[in-house]
Amino acid sequence: MRPEFKTYEQRDTNRMINPQKPSTQDQDILVMKFGGTSIGTAEAMAQAVQIIRQARLEWPAVVVVISALAGVTDLLLATAIRAAQGEIQDVVLAEQELRDRHLAIVEALIKERSRHTHVTQEINRLLTEFSNLGQAICVLGEATPRGLDSIASLGERLSVRLLEAALTEQGVAAQFVEASQLIITDRSFQNAHPDFQATTLNTRQVLSPILSNGRVPVVTGFIAATPEGIVTTLGRGGSDLSAAILGAVLPARDVWIWTDVDGVMSADPHLVPLARTIPQLTYREIAELAYFGAKVLHPKTIRPILDAGLSLRICNTFNPLHPGTRLVPDQPGKSNGAIKAVTAIYNQRLVTVEGRGMLGVPGVAARTFSAVASTGTSVPLITQASSEQSICFAVPAGSVEAVLSSLHKAFATELHNRDIDRIWATGDVVIATVVGVGMIHTPGIAGKVFSALGRDQINVIAIAQGSSEVSISLVVDAVEAERAVRALHSLILDQGNGNLSET
Repeated sequence: MRPEFKTYEQRDTNRMINPQKPSTQDQDILVMKFGGTSIGTAEAMAQAVQIIRQARLEWPAVVVVISALAGVTDLLLATAIRAAQGEIQDVVLAEQELRDRHLAIVEALIKERSRHTHVTQEINRLLTEFSNLGQAICVLGEATPRGLDSIASLGERLSVRLLEAALTEQGVAAQFVEASQLIITDRSFQNAHPDFQATTLNTRQVLSPILSNGRVPVVTGFIAATPEGIVTTLGRGGSDLSAAILGAVLPARDVWIWTDVDGVMSADPHLVPLARTIPQLTYREIAELAYFGAKVLHPKTIRPILDAGLSLRICNTFNPLHPGTRLVPDQPGKSNGAIKAVTAIYNQRLVTVEGRGMLGVPGVAARTFSAVASTGTSVPLITQASSEQSICFAVPAGSVEAVLSSLHKAFATELHNRDIDRIWATGDVVIATVVGVGMIHTPGIAGKVFSALGRDQINVIAIAQGSSEVSISLVVDAVEAERAVRALHSLILDQGNGNLSET
């Protein structure tokens, strides 16, 4: 379904975007991040411009962080990989596609002649840089992590120039800033880690004068730089993290993430038509949801927000009057343990190390996960029977062959001696997770979870629940994933009907 767009004129201008207007103290800074779908077309970018325009009237200072246009980063990286394989023609085709998309927005939104000319020249300059990088990768026959970061950064570098021009066209004084001037990281290309001390110094030095002059900084999300100025990226979806970092180091009062849904939903609305917006979540709940597959917020976003004591809100660019979801600190003693949401991680496989000879032998688990770590694979779920005769854990399906090979190598002696009987993997599975603070202290929740699955004859392959009290994770066969999510979501609907404790 196409998102509903509301123009500035159609909005109720008597009602502010922020239902609680901040004070007018100089330190009241709002950081707003817009995702790729929120600026991906001329119509979407025009909507974002009006949201920023209104926020600028309500807040003393506004900082905007944006992603690349929807689909652009995927195109850039895929083209770089094909260029490394000698497909230079793909670089030419991608360059033209990128030019067409960005210049279409220029034509629709930028009417003033000199501004139109300038932003067009900037886009063409950056696309020439893309072409040169693509040709260099083709000649070398290799796309290194550093090279991929240079290529990937171009999406945000293009979009900030577009949005700056569109804001200026509508009378909002704006200035684009490449975050490589602000966020300093290590050299872990494609998934760099920020240096908060250096980032704080840079950010305040660069952004404070812009804000003092009444301008709106439009900052590239996703990208950063090493201390030497080499471009890095914060990982896919890292624009959320960029906004959180900037909000923490300025410091801001609020961070708003603008996306294409009405906040955090109780389930994926594509799977569950009755999914609804969750008005309020704790930081622990959203961290669990982000980790276990919900794509509304990057998993690493929470820590800088929480450490800085900021408020965070998730809003819909195409329905700006909707209150969205507000994230709040944990409130011990105030949670009644109700289920808030159901989410899922797809394309997983379960790996099992089993054998009677493992019983009571120290170090088997350590060696197991050391072998997994050597492949660079992340493990989202672990379970072990109390008999110590097996260890079972999930890994992404694409990593399973490397993991099995590493484990067979690590336990070659034990396999030969039959201390370990076998190391094997299932077919594709899905990790379904129910989330809600305090569930572990609410009698009957686990029983209702398994009863809901049992009614739909869905078999549970593995179970994991930590002491965090926030989530219960269940592994089901991939073919039963959608039915499992719907069955678990029915418990949330039952809560609204009074069959479980109210949220």
